[in-house]
Amino acid sequence: MKRRIPPNRSPELGAASPPPRRHTLFWRLFANYFLLILIPVIVACVLAQVLVVRIIEKDAERFNNVMMSRFSEQTDTELQSLKTHMINILSTSRLRSVLLTPMASSPDRQLLPELLHSLREQLQQLESDDLVDRAYYYFVHEDLIIDSETYTNKSYYFSSRYPMDLNRRNKLEAELSGKKMMDFMDSSATLTASISYPFNTAAPEVYLLVDVNPDKLQEQIHITESWVNGTAIVDDAGKLISQTGLTEQDQQALQQRIRTEGMAPQFTISDKMGLSFLTSSFDESWHYISMIDLGTLMKPVYITRLISWLFLIFFLTVGALASYYLSRRLYRPIREIREGLKPHYLSGEALRHEGDEFDVIKRYSQFIMTENKELFQMVSGMLPIVQEQFFTKILLGQYRDALSIEYYAKEIEFAYSHEAARTVLCISFHYDPPVYDGASESTKTFLLTELKDKIHQLAPGMVWICQTRPDILACIVQHDPIREDHPEYMAESVRLIFLEYSAYYKATIGIGKTVHAMEELHLSYEHAAAMLKYRGLHSMIEICTSQPNRELQQWDPFLSVQEVQRILNQYKTREYDKLLQSVFDLLEEGKSKDAAAVQMKYLLADVLNTWIRAVESERNELNVPYYSGLFERMNRCMTWDELKRCFEDIHRFLFRMPQANSRSQQFIEIVDYIHKHYDQELSIEYFAGMMNMSIGHFSRTFKEEVGEKYVEYIAKYRLMKAKQFLLETDLKMDEIAEKVGYWGRNSLIRAFRRYEGITPAKYRNIHQ
Repeated sequence: MKRRIPPNRSPELGAASPPPRRHTLFWRLFANYFLLILIPVIVACVLAQVLVVRIIEKDAERFNNVMMSRFSEQTDTELQSLKTHMINILSTSRLRSVLLTPMASSPDRQLLPELLHSLREQLQQLESDDLVDRAYYYFVHEDLIIDSETYTNKSYYFSSRYPMDLNRRNKLEAELSGKKMMDFMDSSATLTASISYPFNTAAPEVYLLVDVNPDKLQEQIHITESWVNGTAIVDDAGKLISQTGLTEQDQQALQQRIRTEGMAPQFTISDKMGLSFLTSSFDESWHYISMIDLGTLMKPVYITRLISWLFLIFFLTVGALASYYLSRRLYRPIREIREGLKPHYLSGEALRHEGDEFDVIKRYSQFIMTENKELFQMVSGMLPIVQEQFFTKILLGQYRDALSIEYYAKEIEFAYSHEAARTVLCISFHYDPPVYDGASESTKTFLLTELKDKIHQLAPGMVWICQTRPDILACIVQHDPIREDHPEYMAESVRLIFLEYSAYYKATIGIGKTVHAMEELHLSYEHAAAMLKYRGLHSMIEICTSQPNRELQQWDPFLSVQEVQRILNQYKTREYDKLLQSVFDLLEEGKSKDAAAVQMKYLLADVLNTWIRAVESERNELNVPYYSGLFERMNRCMTWDELKRCFEDIHRFLFRMPQANSRSQQFIEIVDYIHKHYDQELSIEYFAGMMNMSIGHFSRTFKEEVGEKYVEYIAKYRLMKAKQFLLETDLKMDEIAEKVGYWGRNSLIRAFRRYEGITPAKYRNIHQ
């Protein structure tokens, strides 16, 4: 059999081969290009990047050390000043001579009130320090505590004046023993400094306790540089005493760094974070730490890298053009041979050529073998795809005849048993946009492929997978007909696999009924797809069996006319918080009744549609693609919390308050006043005088800002409230008229007829 050689890939046959030196010369030119141009440029780029990184690291370390020294010295100075102040107060307090002697025998008994007042003044002076949040005396052998405002017993003080739970109080009192000279006691609530008195005794009688102001301490250690993520103070055990600017993730990274490497005193860099440690001169068990954001710090590196790449691409382009020009001139004879070979076929007879012709024939043989191997690999690689399409058509009911299924299966080399128990698992999944959208297309493809492979490995040769829709995987499980629980076991195994990918996917697994013939698989698939509607909202990944626990009839999935009218009225009165709260109430009610996801989404779709109608009644700027995206986002929600966050975001967008100027803000306040006092007399003269306007000017301005005349706005708002009383209460007409600001029922009836065209009684009868 003759085979025609493709012109663009064939070896060069049929003419005299060019001398070997031409090929040697061709590749020598390219070798010289890489050696003389590319390699020096690459080395220069690498060295430039390395030097820039080293310089930036050194500068960062130097600048960071300066900043660390500055704020640590300031903090240590503040703490030392506080310690000196506390010692001075204790030294001048006369505690030993008066309060620590027996009160009955003391000659200074009559001076006790004055001395207590003096002690409180000293504590007040101490609390004037920005670093001090609270200061008080704790008497060890007396049931007495004195603070800046009063003196009382310990039980009352720790229960009323300075509330403290029993565990914290016991911990505090346990630590108040022995000599203390500015010792710190840290708890979950605050950082407390203590000094004992008398100073030089192991059994002190009084402790001066000071609660350090955490905000002031954070302000002391704050560094304003943009490349500093945050700063902190930790003790020798790695416990965080104070921090500013550090997120929870930063704190976890810091703790991990301390556990693995300890309190290294030098500037260190790991991953995308730089750390600097400095021991406090005030307390050697304290360490000041600053965390550096290398992303901000490395911007010059990225710029240098970009310039290096541009430099490299430039020389690559210039060198390629020069090399192409030279090689084209040298390769012209070879190209002529190639063009002359196009109309020829290669026979099976071995071609005999000398020199380079033999090399050409050998290359041609290698080409044929490679081409056939690639073709075989391509066909083998396409078989799983073709088989998956075959399964998809069976499940969708396109192949329902046993003979046609057998015929197509033979064509694609798919062997199966004619009689076997098979069950379809319908897996509906969706991805988490914040995480999934950030991944590349290759990563998404690998994720789905890896997911399918793991499901295949559950039972090799007994599980077939196909994707019937972009968001639905169908898993055909062949099992022993005696084991009726095998589909549930496989569904649970699939659920565990999806849990490994819960950061990307959330899923619902519907279990179909078991069938015993390939042509009946579409029935099992339809049953499994129908099971998906019984999904709840309590789990990220849920299995829906053939016997659902929840009944769809227990929940009305549509809003009533009265509820729609109530939402529209709340929008007109700008009661936006009530709009969101009503959705939260519906979610809580649905959660308590364990409503199915499809029921809840039908109801919330009505709510969202009503919101959009209300908003568009004023804006007249219908944005169909955006609103369609809102419904799509709601339908992707698979838990109660996701639905709640979804409607919080939608509410924040739809009902955002416009920015108003000063005059508009005044009219907004007037409208708010009308909403709160609609049942009282609302005189236009009062508001016109408040705005320093004439009545006519105020009326015109009110219509420009609000959209309606002042009198008509009040009347319509009162009628809206009257409608609520008519539909939601059994109050009489006189009582309703009084509640909405009318003098009597006749006034209410006249206003109702004017704006609604019917009487209040008829309105109540129609809508109830």
